[in-house]
Amino acid sequence: MKKITLLLVCLLFIVFVKAQSDSAQIIKEKFEPINLWFVMLTKGAIRNQDSITAQKLQDGHMANMGKMHKEGKLLVAGPFLEDSNWRGIFILKCDNKEEAEALVQQDPAVIAGRLSYEIHPWMTGKNCLFK
Repeated sequence: MKKITLLLVCLLFIVFVKAQSDSAQIIKEKFEPINLWFVMLTKGAIRNQDSITAQKLQDGHMANMGKMHKEGKLLVAGPFLEDSNWRGIFILKCDNKEEAEALVQQDPAVIAGRLSYEIHPWMTGKNCLFK
């Protein structure tokens, strides 16, 4: 009886170790890191536009986001819901910082100085993106 119990314990241990090894390998295989660019949009230095101009800039800002999304460059965008210096974010899929900066600099609100920005390299897993 002791031999059977010992044999069962050994078999369970082997199965447990093998399962842990397989799980670690699955996690390693599924996590595919991708490098992205996190853009923090902040209040720009020029925010004294009249309401009609401000609305035109906002419309252009939204159109630019639509364009970047259609090109597969803009993965996530959105405003902050409080009135602070932080206005919103972009997460861009670009080859390098220069490409990300060129996209942000095409934004009408940035061009007009209503928005400013900071760009930071950011990484996530390919399977960790929003759907």
